[in-house]
Amino acid sequence: MTYGLPAPLVPGDLLYAVAPSGTLRETEKFEAGLQVWRDRGYQIELSPNYNQRWGYLAGKDHQRRQQLLAALKNPNYKGILCVRGGYGGTRLLENWQWPTDTQGHPINKWLIGFSDITSLLWSGALSGGVHGPLLTTISQEPDWSLNRLFTWLANHTLAPLTGESWVTGTATGKLLPANLTVATCLLGTAHEPDLAGAILAFEDVTEAPYRLDRMLTHWRMLGKFDQIAGIALGRFSQCEPPKNVPSFSALEVLQERLGDLGVPMVAALPFGHDGENAALPFGIPAKLEAHADGTGLLSFPGYGPKKA
Repeated sequence: MTYGLPAPLVPGDLLYAVAPSGTLRETEKFEAGLQVWRDRGYQIELSPNYNQRWGYLAGKDHQRRQQLLAALKNPNYKGILCVRGGYGGTRLLENWQWPTDTQGHPINKWLIGFSDITSLLWSGALSGGVHGPLLTTISQEPDWSLNRLFTWLANHTLAPLTGESWVTGTATGKLLPANLTVATCLLGTAHEPDLAGAILAFEDVTEAPYRLDRMLTHWRMLGKFDQIAGIALGRFSQCEPPKNVPSFSALEVLQERLGDLGVPMVAALPFGHDGENAALPFGIPAKLEAHADGTGLLSFPGYGPKKA
């Protein structure tokens, strides 16, 4: 089974590091992240704006757009590594046109990141988009998560992930992983992907329960959940209310706002901020199984580990 994926990465390939969002603050983690890729045999070239600062952004919008375009258009770069998240990716999408190849198709190239990088993954619908560790987070990943990412990039194979069943049932559809806040900001714009038949995979960080409620209610009122196939939930870290403030918990909000949609739902999957962040390719066919015994599985038919 093929999805028009980019060519597998091999040691020696040249990768381009870009900072399309927030300014770099975690210098030591960034250097450690570069070393993770180099230890795997890859060469990395840094974009001129990787450590620029314009307020909270990694340089002015035109600088960040220019470096992203350079990464996409240069055939010598086999993949694009995003430095960090933060904020700023959506600013690049104003009056933005994704470059195409000579046949008018989106450029087929790996692009790896998460959090604010959701804006690029969802807008570009890149066949090589991977919701996965940033250069500032990859050095903190456990071995199994690193092996998962590099196996996907090198072999186009991906192991399933286990979680907790919240709403029983089975769903198949294209996987759309995202930071909930960033995805919400794309609703109603030209950069919103086709949600029909999709398995939405959400994570978030530092969003109070009432803000999660507000975003999910917005999705509901727009009818954006009406045609989806299923929901996969990762980690919602640092999303608990302040002490002594009347509130639902983050998990209670997610259960109440999503649990009545009539689609299978699996939670507690190992992706998101502040912990293991399993790579999730954007747009590939996926299968979500939520069982009555409380177990859940997110798998990838056609891309599973090869049998010996």
